[in-house]
Amino acid sequence: MKTITKTMLALTLVVFASANLLVTSDSALEDSMKDGYVADWERAKAYSLEYIDAMPEDGINYRPDASVRSFAEQFLHMAQGNIGLVGNATGADRIYANVNLEKETKFHNKQALRDLTVEAYDWCIAAVKNMDMSIAEEMTGPNDNFQFSRIEWLKKAFEHQTHHRGQTTIYLRMKGVQPPAEKLF
Repeated sequence: MKTITKTMLALTLVVFASANLLVTSDSALEDSMKDGYVADWERAKAYSLEYIDAMPEDGINYRPDASVRSFAEQFLHMAQGNIGLVGNATGADRIYANVNLEKETKFHNKQALRDLTVEAYDWCIAAVKNMDMSIAEEMTGPNDNFQFSRIEWLKKAFEHQTHHRGQTTIYLRMKGVQPPAEKLF
């Protein structure tokens, strides 16, 4: 009887220890995933600021064609999109929720555009840092027809900002400016 009790006790301890390792592993994986996203957003912020810094003041409102956004409007659209998409991912309260940043002419100069870009990226970075990664697979969205996992919203946010910053490469070139070197890592 004592052998059976000791065996049961040993098995119980193994089960509890294994369960604890699984919880620790999930938590460690979530922390690692979050750290990776934060590092990517910090790198993207630095890269975006290099683009704004590279554009001369007289190019901030430059547009290659009347049918496309100006350089400033691209970054303002990107900031608004980052905030909206990261807000969907994290559930954080959005800044500038009721403002169309592209149309706010007070941001159509180099310093104001830079300041707003910093503010938007800092908001995104803080929202990701505070994100509960245990609900990353939870489906969410603005309505029933537009639902994605929280992590998918976060990935789409990063894709969105990369797309719009990339569009401004040609703006820099058309103003005779060498675009900043790629920052993959």
